[in-house]
Amino acid sequence: MKSAPSGRGRGRPPGLTPRGAETRRRLYQTAVRLIAARGWQATTLRDVAREAGVSAGLLYRYFPSKQAVVLALYDELSAEYQARAETMAPGNWRDRFLYTLERSLEVQAPHRGTLAELVPVLVGTANEGVFAPGTAFSRQRVHAVFGRAVLEAADAPPPEVGAALGRLLYLLHLAITLWWLLDKSPGQRATNQLVALTRRALPLFAFTVRIRAVRSLIVRADVLFREALFDDVSSGRPEG
Repeated sequence: MKSAPSGRGRGRPPGLTPRGAETRRRLYQTAVRLIAARGWQATTLRDVAREAGVSAGLLYRYFPSKQAVVLALYDELSAEYQARAETMAPGNWRDRFLYTLERSLEVQAPHRGTLAELVPVLVGTANEGVFAPGTAFSRQRVHAVFGRAVLEAADAPPPEVGAALGRLLYLLHLAITLWWLLDKSPGQRATNQLVALTRRALPLFAFTVRIRAVRSLIVRADVLFREALFDDVSSGRPEG
């Protein structure tokens, strides 16, 4: 059997031609648009095929399930986010975190309607949500950006603490993202105020991170985060 070219995009069928890539893109865009308009539960793949004017069989070739559409969306957004985060300027970790947070919301903004409809999926089950095995590659892309924001900062803490702090900030970013998706205030004003409040609180938090006891707590909490959310049991369990 002929192997797929090593440079093909994630999620694409092996040997995808330019015409096939365009078909997949059109089906993907149709699916995302319908999910945003009708909701996750109300949208079926047959609806997508009908809207796109193709057979269900052709659609299933590219997207065998609705979850495959979600994976494609994760992949697209994480790749765009990773690219934009490359422009992160040198500086302290709190300013770099704020930059990465703002870029994340910026990348997701055009798809806010779709992502809002996917909230039950994003946080719903271990097999489909943001921490599911199928989304690991996209998740690691985003997580790595927050790790770099801390570990490559001018005031980076020791590596063990820095890695743990990066994961903590990644989780804070997810919490703010969820707030933003659920925010019903005009123009998501409440989210803007939350980001502003976070900006004001970070200098105090940065000061406390210098305290040895606080660093110890961050590392111990990180073990729990990794075991519960990242399925990382190899890191061991905190004592006490």
